[in-house]
Amino acid sequence: MSNQSDKRADNGMLRRIFFRSCALELSYNYEKMQALGVCYCMMPALKRFYGRDSPEFTQALMRHMALFNITPAMVPFVLGISASLEQEKSRNPAMDEGIINRLKTSLMGPLSGIGDSFFWGTFRIIAAGIGISMAQSGSILGPIIFFLLFNLPNILVRWFGLKLGFSLGTKLIDRMADSNIMDRVNKVFGIIGLMCVGGMTATMVDLKLALNFSMAGAEVSIQHIIDEILPNLLPLGITLLCYRFIQKGISVNKILIGLVVFGIAGKAIGLI
Repeated sequence: MSNQSDKRADNGMLRRIFFRSCALELSYNYEKMQALGVCYCMMPALKRFYGRDSPEFTQALMRHMALFNITPAMVPFVLGISASLEQEKSRNPAMDEGIINRLKTSLMGPLSGIGDSFFWGTFRIIAAGIGISMAQSGSILGPIIFFLLFNLPNILVRWFGLKLGFSLGTKLIDRMADSNIMDRVNKVFGIIGLMCVGGMTATMVDLKLALNFSMAGAEVSIQHIIDEILPNLLPLGITLLCYRFIQKGISVNKILIGLVVFGIAGKAIGLI
């Protein structure tokens, strides 16, 4: 009887988390990205496991305000794992709470790569192609078909991903006591995440010097020399510099303003 009550409570909690996850990006910001939305989604689990007025509840809320960003369709899977880990933390106060955010951080990069490829790069394109072709022929079903083809897979992945994450988190906890699986998971996803960040830095950050000088009557580009030494060295450097500023506690908004000022000034004096 107790198991049935726990199962009903789990399902009710997961439903509340699921519906809250649909509003994940309403509070998106450049300081913590989706952190406020994640914290809002986790509240049903945290209230159930810790109690609304307990110090542990407050600490858990602060724990889930760490920077977080992922493809929205994939976030319920991470929320399910996090809820399961929070349940174990409530039962075992000696558990290292840092595991929760480390796992969340490890999953961001790989799952975003998968989610972006399927939802933004595949389902959206197919749905838009079918919907537009039907709309052009005068069918009112065009926008409806687009809405269904894009959102049905999204909703299914969200719901079943949430349930899978919660059950997987429980199994993961059971195995962590007898093995170093957490270290291996962190290592694997850390490597994949760094690869994703490195690829994004090379393809999405653009910084080139416009300075040239003459040598033996020939025009020499400083940017060309830098690219010969190490391609995309400047984008990597500016990315690492921003990361260093964040480590020092400088506001992301201040860093963005600084980049805008640097870009305008650099262009004005012919540096970039």
